[in-house]
Amino acid sequence: MPERKRVAVLADSDTRWKWGALTARRLVPDHQLTGYLLRGRATPTARQLGEVGVRADRLTEVTCAEFLAEIERERYDVVVLALVGGAVQAVLHGARALWPTPAKRPVLITGYVGVVYEKLADGLLLRHGADLVLANSRHDAERFRAVYEGVGADAGAVTETALPFLGGAPYEQAGSRAHTVVFAVQPSVPDSRADRAYLLERAAGHARLHPEREVLIKLRSKPGEHTTHLEEQPYQRLAEKIPGGLPANCRLVYGNMGEVLDGTDLLVTVSSTAALESLHRSIPTAILTDLGIREALGNHHFLGSGCLASWDQLDSGLLPEGDPLWLAAQGVHPGSTTATPATATQVAATQVAATQVAATPAAATPAAATPAAATPAAAAPGGAEPAGAAPAAAAPARAARSSAEPAAGAPHDAYAVARAKVAGLVAAARLPAPAPYYTLTTAPRYLPGILARHHLAPDGTPLPGAVRPAAGESRLRRRLRAHLREAARGAYRHGVQRVAPVIRRLGEL
Repeated sequence: MPERKRVAVLADSDTRWKWGALTARRLVPDHQLTGYLLRGRATPTARQLGEVGVRADRLTEVTCAEFLAEIERERYDVVVLALVGGAVQAVLHGARALWPTPAKRPVLITGYVGVVYEKLADGLLLRHGADLVLANSRHDAERFRAVYEGVGADAGAVTETALPFLGGAPYEQAGSRAHTVVFAVQPSVPDSRADRAYLLERAAGHARLHPEREVLIKLRSKPGEHTTHLEEQPYQRLAEKIPGGLPANCRLVYGNMGEVLDGTDLLVTVSSTAALESLHRSIPTAILTDLGIREALGNHHFLGSGCLASWDQLDSGLLPEGDPLWLAAQGVHPGSTTATPATATQVAATQVAATQVAATPAAATPAAATPAAATPAAAAPGGAEPAGAAPAAAAPARAARSSAEPAAGAPHDAYAVARAKVAGLVAAARLPAPAPYYTLTTAPRYLPGILARHHLAPDGTPLPGAVRPAAGESRLRRRLRAHLREAARGAYRHGVQRVAPVIRRLGEL
């Protein structure tokens, strides 16, 4: 019986933990999962983790430097970085400091938790250097490759997959009218108090206009909790200020989005990733246009989807349906089943390709003899050239892409190519050192600041005191330190949600 692969997921919020853990499940079906939460403002609470519904064999809160020490000591097969771009970049440079030459190291994977509609170039270049950069659709994969190729960086790591939480039972319409309407709110879209109050009042108005319907306001977090984005104006507090309160058939709800969608007849949102989950299940889905179609709102991403609508149109009975061509380009395949593992032939072919390339000295590869080997993408953190490490890492990725293509008429499996790539890289005797695009040569001002925020030196090594030795520290002291951290987080969240809005309003007087 083959040994279970050891997988570590490092996440910095509840939604990224969900994405990272489910991605690990899709890429390495038989694995032992260890979870790490990156210490910071958005570290999820126990309630938030329970709501996500994805458990790990072990879950530990760490700093970036502590995580690097863990992956050096524990020898994981795969590491999934479910983080913001800056944190991904810090881990990649830290990993390069740990394995500066070709070695047996974990496969490094990263990606995006949902719709990518802002900071495309910045976020992607901060993720460059991972072995796999997952794209949630064909549309995203094309954009990602264009960004990397546009700066002369290797794009072989970009791998088309799909959102790992797309699934659930297909929608079965119970008549010509919607009975349960779910308004999926977002922590930071829109960001103004007036716009958020408007949307809440329109949802309540829809409930009054349609007393036969149940309108659920699906919340992301409770006051005092943080998610991927800051929420300065919680809907819970706005609901308290509605004259007469919410109607009887309109209420605030929490819970796992997949379970909420099980009973949904119409999903309404501004630009939440929940819309893709809903469309995957063929649930009528509306992307609100009341506040305009603007990049700042993210709803411009849904141009051509067939789902753009206003509350006025929904009040009149509109039930939008997604455009099939747009859905396919976004990696949404209504009615498709859960992804299945790659075939043994696909995995074996990829393993051979990865092993052959990884075992070849980097300086001897054809790519190293071309001018491309001297591009900024191949520069080391300190400005030295790593002898074509990035092209060597890309070769098994390209081989995997061709070897795992599904046969005509086969069931859709969005993760087949990525799964085969990972299997091949894990089987390799050694992998090249990570080679991020950003180095002290390409970004001498930008990079050191990113690394310093995570207590790493410009060469990726931990700064003095960044890793606190566990030995010799009493249990009481550790608990006291944890309580102090939680108190500091509470003070920060209170400042964001209570003090900051007051100061902002005073400034407008």
